Amino acid sequence: MAQAGTRMRPRIAFLLGDVGGVGPEMGVKLLADTAVRAAAELLLIADPLVLGEGERVAGAKLPVQRVATADAPMPAGDAIAWLADDALGGVLPPRAQSSAEAGRAALRSLELASAAARRGAVQGIVFAPLNKHSLRLAGMTHEDELRYLQEALAVPGFVCEFNITGELWTSRVTSHVPLRDVAPLITGPAVREAVHIIDAALKRAGVARPRIAVSGLNPHAGDGGSIGTEEIEVIEPAVRALQAEGLDARGPFSPDTVFIAARRGDFDAVVSMYHDQGQIAMKLMGFERGVTLHGGLPVPVSTPASGSAFDIAGKGIARIDGLRAAFELNVRMAGAGR
Repeated sequence: MAQAGTRMRPRIAFLLGDVGGVGPEMGVKLLADTAVRAAAELLLIADPLVLGEGERVAGAKLPVQRVATADAPMPAGDAIAWLADDALGGVLPPRAQSSAEAGRAALRSLELASAAARRGAVQGIVFAPLNKHSLRLAGMTHEDELRYLQEALAVPGFVCEFNITGELWTSRVTSHVPLRDVAPLITGPAVREAVHIIDAALKRAGVARPRIAVSGLNPHAGDGGSIGTEEIEVIEPAVRALQAEGLDARGPFSPDTVFIAARRGDFDAVVSMYHDQGQIAMKLMGFERGVTLHGGLPVPVSTPASGSAFDIAGKGIARIDGLRAAFELNVRMAGAGR
């Protein structure tokens, strides 16, 4: 394995996302940066057409060298190891729309990356924006790519998406489920698992004692039971149990004000009860630089919080702030796990 000075660099699998969107453009723009290539050993997993589309739109040519397997020795110099997989069969899918073909190429890259992680050939996975509809058109039956990776990596129990903007992290008790299904899923064990998983991830990322705020479910955190009782019956007892275990968890706080305190720096993380409760606040605080980290997996898996952005696909104007932040966090966490 290559070294940077005396420190071993982690090997990171890098995927270009949905070819119908801005993912390939963003990936090529990031990997064209020599400082990025110096930070880790990079294994690019991509169909030749997906890479070619990214290079064309980004206006850059990457120094890639084909390898036969994810375990192959890294190429010399600052060349990127490229595992070329012909998932598209030589036909580029239409741009700016979901398609089974684009989903198939993205799903294949996830399959190869997770297999490499399972064997220990890579210590982290970073991917440019995917498109969930394309993945489902291609046959993915899981709730999302996190659950796909959970199965592929044979991870039992609770996993969770973290959303990160700057120094503030969020996790959530429920994720990609209809809003009408949320309340029955808010249980004491689920709340405790959501707090434990983000506490462990923050510690791996270098925060010695994470300060974690737990949101309520209802408006004004139930207002003493007059607008719902989940806070009294479920969330508050879960927080007390976490405190008894030694975690710095507090709450439940009113969902409409907890992020004000978090933005002020009072907390390192907020655990929300459902997807949009945390996502809206986090994206308002920094959509372009936001990161999604898949928590609970054996290796860090990260991606920008932004999506496939069909409206600007092919225009060469996609920003890479979030992808850069996702890469930097992944390298830090992958290196810490070595």
